[in-house]
Amino acid sequence: MSAGKRLIVIVGATGSGKTALSIRLARRYGCPILSTDSRQFYRGIPIGTAQPTEEELRAAEHHFIACNDLSDCLNCGSYETAALERLQELFLHHDTVVAVGGSGLYVQALCEGMDDLPKADPALRERLAER
Repeated sequence: MSAGKRLIVIVGATGSGKTALSIRLARRYGCPILSTDSRQFYRGIPIGTAQPTEEELRAAEHHFIACNDLSDCLNCGSYETAALERLQELFLHHDTVVAVGGSGLYVQALCEGMDDLPKADPALRERLAER
């Protein structure tokens, strides 16, 4: 992270008030919110994932909320790459960014990085899915 830049990370269980706190912080610091919740990335399932409401989305700039179809193949590694790129872009215009979510592995990917793992074998995946 660049000097003088700050990432505020909020984690906790669903329904613990993370979204409300993140919006208060975003308003206070005039900064965007970056979701680290692995389920909130998907469109079409707002209730089961406790996605921010339309009002909450209007209250602060959000990233990685309802931005992918359920059929998209996302994983923690692809999130790490995309989130670090977005964070770098956000830090060009903001000294502070709030990261919020309940997916610990995704928070770890953003803050500490992930080990490089080999790509999954599509043929093996297909065979296992058929079983």
